[in-house]
Amino acid sequence: MKIGLIGLGRMGGNIARRLMKNGHEVVAYDRDAEAVKKLAADGAIGAESLDDMRAKLDTPAIWWVMVPAGEPTESTVQAIAAKANDGDIIIDGGNSFYKDDVRRAKELAEKGIRYVDVGTSGGVWGLERGYCMMIGGDKDTVDYLDPIFETLAPGMGDIVRTPGRIEGQADPRAEKGYIHAGPSGAGHFVKMVHNGIEYGLMQAYAEGFDILKGKSGEHVAEDQRFDINLTDVAEVWRRGSVISSWLLDLSAIALAKDGKLDAFSGSVADSGEGQWTIDAAMEEKVPANVLTAALYARYRSRVDHTFGDKLLSAMRYGFGGHVEMPQ
Repeated sequence: MKIGLIGLGRMGGNIARRLMKNGHEVVAYDRDAEAVKKLAADGAIGAESLDDMRAKLDTPAIWWVMVPAGEPTESTVQAIAAKANDGDIIIDGGNSFYKDDVRRAKELAEKGIRYVDVGTSGGVWGLERGYCMMIGGDKDTVDYLDPIFETLAPGMGDIVRTPGRIEGQADPRAEKGYIHAGPSGAGHFVKMVHNGIEYGLMQAYAEGFDILKGKSGEHVAEDQRFDINLTDVAEVWRRGSVISSWLLDLSAIALAKDGKLDAFSGSVADSGEGQWTIDAAMEEKVPANVLTAALYARYRSRVDHTFGDKLLSAMRYGFGGHVEMPQ
């Protein structure tokens, strides 16, 4: 399939490369002309503007937007809508607020434009590992785009199949790493909660390693102090432990490079999904103690940094290339 990709940053560029590697055609555009030039050298069709992209796409045109959530996405979608034809498809693969997706889908449908929201997880590793995708939109459009999603997804891989999943009753796409979550907005809603959970998991590791590190501190009785090798603990927990995970893998990598994590500030940012998850929990009257505490811990980290906060920064850098270095 031929697809136009707008936004060639850390994830957008690698999404384009994974598509091209598997036989799809990519028309690439970014405000940074050098980014377009670089991707064109890898096989993409460069576009100098959205008008130029429109002329180079097929009918119906497929536009994949991969820019920061909020105003950049909103203005980009509106700019595309002004140029799109009846039946064209706009995909938002970023981290938009799901209620914005519901609104956009309605507005675009009045113009005959189809809208799909794709919650995309995989970060800077997606080119190699593939992307986990949670998709919202009408069934016919999502099915039409399936060759794109199947290419981007990790595939079955070597993960053991889950006992109890019944052939013919469960969606086979889930085992490949992508699902049609529901109508417009459902994809980003599921991804939002995914990120909220991510906050909680990361905070648990951060606090645990902070406790391990603190055991050698002067506030502990001298005969009860342990100088624990955090690098080795992270490594041993990766192997056979019930708390092993990719986040722990990234922690182990960071600690192996620098056991003190001096390269990280410990001032931990949040991209909005954590707060939106808590907002949804409040709307639904669902207790979310762990996720709420994890979000507040990030706010606190911007005032007072701990070793655990540095580990949070290290994990964020590991999976998403987020830079939180000392100033």
